[in-house]
Amino acid sequence: MADQPLVVFTPSGRRGHFAVGTPLLSAARRLGVDLDSVCGGRGICTRCQVRVSTGEFAKHGIVSARDHLTGLTDREQRQLATGRLKEGHRLSCQACVAGDLVADVPETSQVHRQIVRKRAAVRSIRIDPLVRPMYVEVAPPDLARPAAHLRRLKASLREAFGVRVTEADTHVLRKLHPTLEASGYRATAFVRERRRLVDLRPGYRDKVYGLAVDVGSTTLAVHLCDLLSGEVLASLGRMNPQIRFGEDLMSRVSFAMMNEGGAAEMTQAIREALDDLASEAAAAAGVEPEDVLEVTVAGNPVMHHLLLGLDPAPLGFAPFALATDEGTELSAADIGLRLGDASRAYVLPCIAGHVGADAAGVVLSEMPYRRKEVTLIVDVGTNAELVLGSSERLLAASSPTGPAFEGAQLSCGQRAAPGVIERIRIDPDTLEPRYRVIGDDRWSDEPGFEPAPSGICGSGIVEAIAELFLAGIVLADGTIDGTLAERSPRIVRTGRTFTYVVRRGEPEIAITQNDVRQIQLAKAALYAGARLLMDRMGIEAVERVTLAGAFGSQIDPKYALILGMVPDCEPGRVTSAGNAAGTGARIALLNRRLRRELERVVRDIEKVETAVEPRFQEHFVDAMAIPHRSAPYAKLRAAVDLPSPPAEPAGRAARHRRRRRPART
Repeated sequence: MADQPLVVFTPSGRRGHFAVGTPLLSAARRLGVDLDSVCGGRGICTRCQVRVSTGEFAKHGIVSARDHLTGLTDREQRQLATGRLKEGHRLSCQACVAGDLVADVPETSQVHRQIVRKRAAVRSIRIDPLVRPMYVEVAPPDLARPAAHLRRLKASLREAFGVRVTEADTHVLRKLHPTLEASGYRATAFVRERRRLVDLRPGYRDKVYGLAVDVGSTTLAVHLCDLLSGEVLASLGRMNPQIRFGEDLMSRVSFAMMNEGGAAEMTQAIREALDDLASEAAAAAGVEPEDVLEVTVAGNPVMHHLLLGLDPAPLGFAPFALATDEGTELSAADIGLRLGDASRAYVLPCIAGHVGADAAGVVLSEMPYRRKEVTLIVDVGTNAELVLGSSERLLAASSPTGPAFEGAQLSCGQRAAPGVIERIRIDPDTLEPRYRVIGDDRWSDEPGFEPAPSGICGSGIVEAIAELFLAGIVLADGTIDGTLAERSPRIVRTGRTFTYVVRRGEPEIAITQNDVRQIQLAKAALYAGARLLMDRMGIEAVERVTLAGAFGSQIDPKYALILGMVPDCEPGRVTSAGNAAGTGARIALLNRRLRRELERVVRDIEKVETAVEPRFQEHFVDAMAIPHRSAPYAKLRAAVDLPSPPAEPAGRAARHRRRRRPART
């Protein structure tokens, strides 16, 4: 399709081929991309701004460049001069397609802003921070006792608090004399780990703050905490700006390898976003940025390396060697956070390969190493991390689920935003759907329901396909049963396959055969990773399953079992842990001893590499079936307390049974 370049929009992942000369806004509307515009495409409102991502994108097989859009128009030049059009951005109503293109739609250009579901969970945490404020009255210098300021300050701290300070930061030495002089030798010293003087403020201060950061491949979240009380003062999140370089981790590693300066560009993007979030969190809590003295960071290995400015390329091929897997302490300024000179950052340790500091945060949050029961913890995302074990032994693995669980690469998939379908039910008798959207607690068949949904998010697509399976529309091999088109107009032929229409009208929302296949591939990878860990541990069942992560916290455990996303388990023992990685970062922020405990535990976790395990493919093929090949269907139906399907004509029932054989890939 040389005469029809490929246009890819991020962060939605929508893509399509368009003729040269097609306005970018028209392409976005035809693909259902969430892109604002209120002036009718006349270049007046400037709400339809996009940013061209440049470089080679191996996943899409294209090279994107700024000159793959037509040149700046007069209207764009005028808006650029007024400052309403940002430097490096284009108005999609004015710019036309001239070649293959990856166009990023920034949050400010979206009608429905993405929802980052990474709230701070309520947890009981023993408070034992690394940094504490200590108010002291220091003896003034005199000729009879001409001791240095630092020596007299150390003596006062030792006398008042029993603290023996052995080190002092250089920036503290520079302001030591003026601070003590100006305050009448009454000041608050901030001491780290009871031995290092990191700051000195005049007068009495009784507050010190910290920031827990969760760097996900799709979303970012920060939690600003009072280090002395543990109270969360502000929680903020946003989409990871690196999405414009690739929806999944391997795409970003590929971008770094194939584009000179690509890694540095992604590092700058993530650091700028985190710095903005830190400033916004401080402002929301009424806290001065220089009062934030501690930062803890959890993230997967690729995010970990890019944030630290390390080369992620070795993570793209076996043996997936990390530059470092240890907990890393450094100045907050070293990762682009413009806080105070005293601010320090601690990046949680990685476990190995593609099981990173985010998985370590989950381990610290859930503490399976303190339990006797065998627990499977699954942090669901574009790259799922799995931890299996108990107090006797812990195993870990990663599994490449891809972005389908977050709505990407699906015909009507969208990431979580107001007005997007997040819950769905299908009547097994009439095959009619009803749904609920984000931001409205009513179901679509209830009085007063008005929203016209724009798509389906990850939790919605999981429920939709599970409900289609329970209604008999989707068979065990993942095929949409076209014979049911006689019973319901919702099932329509699309070429050689069939589609289930959830909503008619504009926009039409439907679940295609390809959508089902994408979810099958994602859930099969997740299940296969879990089964591989169970093989290594020599067990056939787990006693508890914990779903973690922003997406995992939104999944109904019943539907996770029905689809076969996780191994069979008693439904009551499949629970959600919310944003466990962020909770782990918060625990490490508030308790210095647990930070050290985590480092000891992580060193003993055994890593299972799914990429080189021969049985992974076998488990993957078995797991393509719904729920999976070994699942006792009748037992599952009874376990999740679901009604039996309606009686079927004998002929169709026989066909249905024949087609329930799992697909081979």
